[in-house]
Amino acid sequence: MKEHANQAVAVLGGGAAGFFGAIACAEANPTRPVYLIEKTGKLLSKVRVSGGGRCNVTHHCFSPAQLVQHYPRGGRQLKEPFNQFGAQDTVRWFEARGVQLKTEADGRMFPVTDSSETIAQCLLEAARRAGVRILLSTAAERIQPLPEGGFELTLTGAHAQPLRVQKLLVATGGNPKAEGYQWLRGLGHGLQEPVPSLFTFNVPNSPLKELMGVSVPHARVVLAGEKLDYEGPLLVTHWGVSGPAVLKLSAWGARRLHQLQYTGTALVSWVPAHTEETLRQWLNTFRAEHGKKTVLANPLFGLPQRLWRTLVELAGIGADARWGELPAKLQNRLIELLLRQPLGVRGKTTFKEEFVTCGGIPLGEVNLKTMESRLVPGLHFAGEVLDIDGITGGFNFQAAWTTGYLAGRALAGQ
Repeated sequence: MKEHANQAVAVLGGGAAGFFGAIACAEANPTRPVYLIEKTGKLLSKVRVSGGGRCNVTHHCFSPAQLVQHYPRGGRQLKEPFNQFGAQDTVRWFEARGVQLKTEADGRMFPVTDSSETIAQCLLEAARRAGVRILLSTAAERIQPLPEGGFELTLTGAHAQPLRVQKLLVATGGNPKAEGYQWLRGLGHGLQEPVPSLFTFNVPNSPLKELMGVSVPHARVVLAGEKLDYEGPLLVTHWGVSGPAVLKLSAWGARRLHQLQYTGTALVSWVPAHTEETLRQWLNTFRAEHGKKTVLANPLFGLPQRLWRTLVELAGIGADARWGELPAKLQNRLIELLLRQPLGVRGKTTFKEEFVTCGGIPLGEVNLKTMESRLVPGLHFAGEVLDIDGITGGFNFQAAWTTGYLAGRALAGQ
């Protein structure tokens, strides 16, 4: 494959960013051979499992200034790339290839088929039409920059042979361990230490253990003693707590939680619209009007009945207690649990396919207009290998589409 040394491009990684980069390059310059190299036997694995098999393609946030606010790392630097290729461009890109997207109430966008296979097949077909050459079960064991420019890749696996290319796109995804980036350090790049992001909290001694599956559409989770809090849906699991409120908190606090070794106290407010003062006033008014109602049997604030019963029991309120006769001491305990229920966090659990890496190639080492390395000419990056990560909701895929597209267009140039 040495005959294409002055023209060929290689893309490492058969995920969202790699495919988008390979397709963008091949479509922009059909004369340039494009090799997409994937070390496993599977393509687009994360695309296929994301969103519970539905693929959360992007988010209905078409303003770059607003879009960047959903990235704990890389947001500020992504504003200009999103101006070049943002969420609306993603929608148009898929529509132009026959895939319609729909927007759900929370802004997440999915294919109308509700099947991630629709997205995977669209990318595979676009790559096929553009003439991208896919090498499966093949790894680039060694990357050698050439004195005259370009790179020689030593390929192992199903297509073991040397491959000379003029340009190289690295879209190998995130890695939770620093060793996974050692080969890039060998090319002269630095590394922002990788740590997990988007994970759930383990609460081994949770008072909510029996409530597995109970969800609350709006709660606030605060990490005690830290300036970390987030509001959103919360889900009680058999290992602790999950849901967007926890996942997004874990993203914004990824580095701090790593420092704390994933231990601490999460304080959950089940009524985030209330302060202690407004909650007390509301309950006193309710008591005056509904004094004969029993506390246990009449859930308030739209809370699930099982959760309400647990909170009432934890406050020490008996099954027959009525609001009009409830001692102030017991009401105060209930108020405290509604506003600040403590949960002892002891570790984390990866949330299905949502796991992403905080860290990677420092953005200061990359020209974000072209995704080209500032240190190694002809070397480009896209996707999660960069120190970019978003919260859950389609934002990580959008970063992959954007960086992949910009890198691909740059690769296509002479």
